[in-house]
Amino acid sequence: MFFLDKWIVILTAVCSALALLFAVLTAKRVMGFSEGTERMQKISASIRKGANAYLGRQYRIVLIFFGAMFVILGVMAFAKLLTPYVPFAFLTGGFFSGLSGFIGMKIATAANARTANACQEGLNRGLRVAFSAGSVMGFTVVGLGLLDISIWLFLLKFVFKLDNADITSAMLTFGMGASSMALFARVGGGIFTKAADVGADLVGKVEVGIPEDDPRNPAVIADNVGDNVGDVAGMGADLYESYVGSIISACALGVAAFSADFKAMALPLMIAAIGVICSIFGTFFVRTKEGATQKQLLGALSRGTNFSAILIALVSFPLVWFVLDKEWTFYIAILSGLIAGVLIGQSTEYFTSDSYKPTRKLAASSETGAATIIISGLSVGMISTLLPILIVAVCVLVAYFISGGGNDPSRGLYGIALAAVGMLSTLGITLATDAYGPVADNAGGIAEMAGLDKSVRERTDALDSLGNTTAATGKGFAIGSAALTALALMASYINKVGSIEGGAAKLANLNINNPTVLIGLFIGACLPFVFAALTMQSVGRAAQSVVVEVRRQFKEIVGLMDGKADADYAKCVDLCTRASLREMVLPTIVAIAAPIIVGIVLGSAGVVGMLAGATASGFLMAVFMSNSGGAWDNAKKYIESGVHGGKGSDNHKAAVVGDTVGDPFKDTSGPSINILIKLLSMVSIVFAAVVVKFSIL
Repeated sequence: MFFLDKWIVILTAVCSALALLFAVLTAKRVMGFSEGTERMQKISASIRKGANAYLGRQYRIVLIFFGAMFVILGVMAFAKLLTPYVPFAFLTGGFFSGLSGFIGMKIATAANARTANACQEGLNRGLRVAFSAGSVMGFTVVGLGLLDISIWLFLLKFVFKLDNADITSAMLTFGMGASSMALFARVGGGIFTKAADVGADLVGKVEVGIPEDDPRNPAVIADNVGDNVGDVAGMGADLYESYVGSIISACALGVAAFSADFKAMALPLMIAAIGVICSIFGTFFVRTKEGATQKQLLGALSRGTNFSAILIALVSFPLVWFVLDKEWTFYIAILSGLIAGVLIGQSTEYFTSDSYKPTRKLAASSETGAATIIISGLSVGMISTLLPILIVAVCVLVAYFISGGGNDPSRGLYGIALAAVGMLSTLGITLATDAYGPVADNAGGIAEMAGLDKSVRERTDALDSLGNTTAATGKGFAIGSAALTALALMASYINKVGSIEGGAAKLANLNINNPTVLIGLFIGACLPFVFAALTMQSVGRAAQSVVVEVRRQFKEIVGLMDGKADADYAKCVDLCTRASLREMVLPTIVAIAAPIIVGIVLGSAGVVGMLAGATASGFLMAVFMSNSGGAWDNAKKYIESGVHGGKGSDNHKAAVVGDTVGDPFKDTSGPSINILIKLLSMVSIVFAAVVVKFSIL
């Protein structure tokens, strides 16, 4: 083969180091900007303190969970149901996933005041600071992901000298650790941010009639803290596990398709590694001009992401040609994933940006009150599922059959996995366009609370509104890649069960007429609904406690409404922290316990049905909730720009109510579901031997 095994590992490690070095240099550049006035620095410090306190308490709870799982996996390894490397792989997956979110949160809380101050000088300067902070998050995620993979690949292949099939089997396990950490981060952070946001909006905007981010609102600091722990730390952990999961599942299926030949493992690693370089080049194309419209701002970000996508598309062909010995058809599979990612992003943009008809019509529905804007928002989210599902379906068909799946299903499944890798190959810059949004949102809050000139808030609002669209686009991108990765992981589960003694017999009748498969399908289809219900209820309960506290402070603190007394911000931060940490446990337990229970009762065939049902309904539910929420949020901001009565009007109040419904849709339940469908697969793979040995059916 043209490339030696060790050079592939070295290339992966070098590109990992390059991504992390770029993140460090970018962070240094961000820290070089001024934080502004003393008041701005004080507000930023309060947000930073609250975010650090929340993550510290969250990580203590997560540490207990990971300790318990390490013991359970250790016992399974001792009983020879797992390899001895699995418990340690699980820990490293969780550690790097959490570290990705933590680093992203640290730079975001350092960049918020700097972005607000930069917006005093101009829109382009504010965009550059916020986008640079997002870039730190993006390249930290891909850098740590490749670092985790390269370390384990080096140890398992060159130190412990395992064969390629055993390497991928062991490495799939750290995907479970990453997914578990991501679910804690997304659910906990999502509950925190939306409880604070809903509480602040319902009392502040609707009941009291004060502006968003008004310093008199007791929940305003908690709201800004939530932007960081949910939309930054949670998102970083989420996309870390998406990125790593897609690469490892492609490696595992490649080994199955090419008789354990290392070249099939090498290709996804090399695409991901080269994608880092392409993403770095793309960041230099993101800039705009003063007074830019939403379309122009979106175009500035699109230039960077599109350039990176085109570059990786050009580079991938020679990679496939040399690595897979001229089997160029797999290049089409990779290209289909890249194109599908771009199309899903454009579909999401159309349904959530106020530059297009769906969101503008949604804003117009506020003329007749909150009920009609909620009805219209639900319909926008539902119809928005059609294009993504068609795009993914075409992508799967193209990737499967062009890769030779008609003659050899294992090659077709490898092609689908490569499509997921292609979709996430430029994650460094794609995540940067998503992560910059919460920084701009925080900057707007700081500008309002610090009493900066009105033009500053107008610039931060323009960046924030764009951030809502890019965040929705990023979520659609993550959900699409999750669907492809989940399909690949399902195939990995079937291969895993087949490799276990007695496992092949358990999968002898993978037919829809098999009642265990059918029952598993129904249970799997139901799981995203149950999960969404649990997370929505959690946000509701937490938000109620915030609403009560905010009302109490407005009633009891003399001079608060007149600006003569300070609100007790710490009380609301503490309320959100305690509520989110308490509420995040049950949804995570459901996600981990469901595949084990279904497996023990229905057997391996029932688990396959469950994974299929959860992937199908979870994909649709996640797109629906994310796009509804994004459309509601941007409809509110569109009204705030001066149409349909503008701020403070009855239309605006109706839009705020719609946005409060959409908040947990788009920032808690929706993005958590894409983690759910992958975690179900990961847990199923890890506990496959237990299910084969102890299942009732």
